[in-house]
Amino acid sequence: PLTRPFDAQRKSALRSSDSLYCYDLPALFEAAVEKQWSDAAVEGGIEGGIRAASRPFMVMYTSELVVERKNGESGPWTMDDYLHGDLTLVQTQRRAGANNVGMVAWLMTLKTVEYPNGRQVVLISNDITHKAGSFGTREDVVFKLASEFARANRFPRLYVAANSGARIGLAESVKKLFKVSFKDASKPENGFDFLYVTKDDYETKFKSDNIILVEPVTLSSGEEVLKITDIIGEETDLGVENLKGSGLIAGETSAAYNDIFTMTIVLGRTVGIGAYLVRLGHRTIQKTSSSPIILTGYQALNKLMGVDVYSTNDQLGGPGIMYANGISHLTAPDHLNAIESAMEWLSFVPSVRGGLLPISDVTGIDDIDRKIGFTPTQGIPYDPRFLMAGMENNDGQWLSGFFDKGSFVETLAGWAKSVVVGRARLGGIPMGVIATENRTAEAIKPADPADITAAEAVKQEAGCVWFPNSAYKTAQAINDFRTEDLPLMIFANWRGFSGGQRDMFDEVLKYGSLIVDAFVAYEQPIFVFIPPFAEIRGGAWVVLDASINASVMEMYATSGSARGGVLEANGAAAVKYREKDLLKSMRRIDEKLIKLYSDLESATATDKTGIESEIRNREKSLLPVYAQIAVQFCELHDTPGRMKAVGVIERDVAWEDSRSFFFWRLR
Repeated sequence: PLTRPFDAQRKSALRSSDSLYCYDLPALFEAAVEKQWSDAAVEGGIEGGIRAASRPFMVMYTSELVVERKNGESGPWTMDDYLHGDLTLVQTQRRAGANNVGMVAWLMTLKTVEYPNGRQVVLISNDITHKAGSFGTREDVVFKLASEFARANRFPRLYVAANSGARIGLAESVKKLFKVSFKDASKPENGFDFLYVTKDDYETKFKSDNIILVEPVTLSSGEEVLKITDIIGEETDLGVENLKGSGLIAGETSAAYNDIFTMTIVLGRTVGIGAYLVRLGHRTIQKTSSSPIILTGYQALNKLMGVDVYSTNDQLGGPGIMYANGISHLTAPDHLNAIESAMEWLSFVPSVRGGLLPISDVTGIDDIDRKIGFTPTQGIPYDPRFLMAGMENNDGQWLSGFFDKGSFVETLAGWAKSVVVGRARLGGIPMGVIATENRTAEAIKPADPADITAAEAVKQEAGCVWFPNSAYKTAQAINDFRTEDLPLMIFANWRGFSGGQRDMFDEVLKYGSLIVDAFVAYEQPIFVFIPPFAEIRGGAWVVLDASINASVMEMYATSGSARGGVLEANGAAAVKYREKDLLKSMRRIDEKLIKLYSDLESATATDKTGIESEIRNREKSLLPVYAQIAVQFCELHDTPGRMKAVGVIERDVAWEDSRSFFFWRLR
């Protein structure tokens, strides 16, 4: 029968983790870039056709990044060679499948719509057909050098995860020859004392290579043997040395996140150090099936507990867990969709860290100076995504949003739903965006099958309030945008932080402080904008104020309807405009009361009782309306006019004109 190259490897990858053979990955990236060009041609009308005409014939070029000795010697290298500085990473063209290490890396030049002349990306992938994709020291060296190469050149670094964690091995040569000293040779079921080798075996097999460490012992039979105290092994990568290598690449990934754009695409199971690399690289796209992110497999946990509690690894680290807790930013139904999502994400990011933003031509797609069509209605909850992306009304009419039509891409949507984060374009300029959810959201904590007393917990989270999870989500998103060199737009509508006992115990103060830390480190422009009928109060204003990082932050408010202050008007009135103050105001303003008090002064003793009763009734009837007057009086202290007068905002901006205003402010 006819077979194609690597059919065996493809079947092995599919069987092992429902994943792809790593050497097929570049073809997926090529297909994703070609789809980008096709979509750009369709979306832009006549201008899109012009863009399509500039599509290059070849949209991708790749070279493999291979580790070699600096002196050019052939033969397998080791971690010791790396530690001695004897290894280097070279670009080469070689046939697919020529690797002898379970980690493969490429330098890809992708001719995308944003960069038709090409942008370079470093792609690192496990080879799950090589020792189940496990991390040995040689795999760690390839990963480390490829990541360092990306950092040195400030290229984006993508890691495709499909592995089985740190490698575990046994000394096979010792395994074939060791013997056992039983407590009672006639009854081995009673247990044993130690393992040993004979003197002859030690002299001929182990002594010269220092494979085992021994001490002389005399058996009860009188035979002199050598008790095994330590097994070193002649094979490489048997145990703890692999964990040292794992620490090496964990530290490298943490450094890479701060230096360059990092992303992990989980296309198969990723275990142990593989799971930590996912988190340390932060941005994660997870395939929805057969791609759990776990520390320990479910079989091992079942054995540990002595009962079959878990039935799949997805119960421990599938999208139902990792998308809901913010480890995975996006999910994808299949391999190609995951790569397409990665390419869409890359389209917002400069080709090198610190480079110019990839500004798109929006001609034929949207108009920079158009008015915004969607405006919230006071007192009616709405989807905050409508502010950013627009919506269709009940008549099928399109009401445009703040950003370019079709450009908003939400991430972390499964976690901390009281905050919405994502990326979008404003007149073609990529931006990070954070918005407040003003509707009540649900936070669901699943029941752990290992705890028979556990039950699913559903927590209702009020809109316009920062909870521990949403404060952490906000801080994490700001840090992600910072390392993508994106300007940031915040549609702020927070009444404050949740300060109840449970949320204080759950560290809302700690996570709120992380927002300030993230702002302080930011280097691109940040606009904090209070949208129509929105407000910022108390502690929420404190962590958003432009003085946190005055060199890049500016605050604005929607003309007329935005509000900002220490307390909401109702609260301020309850504290600062109490009943005695209401009575003073009505006695000063109400003409009937003024006349009654005037009559009271000149009234006779018999008339006073009636007048006083009339005054009390009048004041009682006026209290409700004067309570509303007090609220209005307090609210007038929170208007954009006062915010501008005291210098806490730059200016007020009409909502319908804010799109063009912020575009030109950004330019």
